[in-house]
Amino acid sequence: MSECDVCGKQENMPYQCGHCGGTYCAEHRLPESHDCAGLDNWDDPQGVFDSGFDDSVDTGGSSSSGGVASRLGLDTGPGGPMAYFRGNMTYVFLAAMAITFIAEQVVLGIAGRDLFQTLFVLHPDNPEYVWTWVTSVFAHSPRGFYHILGNGIIIYFFGRIVEQQMGSKRFTVFFLVSGMLAGLGQIALQVVQGTGAYGVLGASGAALAILAFLTVLNPSLRVYLYFLIPVPIWAITGFYVLFSILGSLSPGSVGLLGGNIAHTAHLIGLAIGLWYGRKFKSEMRVPSQLQFGRGGGGPGGPGGPGGRGPF
Repeated sequence: MSECDVCGKQENMPYQCGHCGGTYCAEHRLPESHDCAGLDNWDDPQGVFDSGFDDSVDTGGSSSSGGVASRLGLDTGPGGPMAYFRGNMTYVFLAAMAITFIAEQVVLGIAGRDLFQTLFVLHPDNPEYVWTWVTSVFAHSPRGFYHILGNGIIIYFFGRIVEQQMGSKRFTVFFLVSGMLAGLGQIALQVVQGTGAYGVLGASGAALAILAFLTVLNPSLRVYLYFLIPVPIWAITGFYVLFSILGSLSPGSVGLLGGNIAHTAHLIGLAIGLWYGRKFKSEMRVPSQLQFGRGGGGPGGPGGPGGRGPF
């Protein structure tokens, strides 16, 4: 059951607005019936129809000049080779995580640990390996499945909603920048503190930035843990904030507050999401509830998002 964002009516088969992302009953499904933010851009084809992946929209059916993709010679129009990425970057990132995870196993099995670190691990000893700023976001601990599972669950359930709000282009930048800054901030702190040469990998910075962003937009958003327990999203985000602060204050401990978790990366991702959410809060709308189930050892547990291994 879903709840109408306007009247609160429970609906088995609700309508989800493609412009503002809200959830509505039959009575309020039309844009003019729920004060849709898309109405402000109704006379602007770019504001209504562009998903945000490209800077330009061609109402004639082909990509026009002026956009980043078009300047690179890429056709992002309907039916073009890049059309799939409009509105689907969440799934693209999840696929990239899965492909990278497989590649990690192959590299470790064939070439060994040294090449694995060079290709995938953002390490304080080698910050000049700029490719690892990106690859480390999609790479996860190869020793277990819970690390990638925890991050993947957050991105899968929440990333799609956030992408609908900000558009695919801005979501792409938001995801990559938050992930990279989280990792770079983690290793920078290690260098300053001299706490040891630990490498960083994982999409926790980006995942928690998504969570924090959505929390600012709608703090009362109901999340159904295990599809049974209703919890407001602010409580989940608050748990991560507290967990990460306590972990950052005791970096040498083991177990719940220590282990192989990059707590500083968590905090940086959360901070970016909270800041960016405040910046766009007045422009966006989200549904009033969402079901969210997670696997064992998921976010916050051993091998959860932000895992940091002693590489």
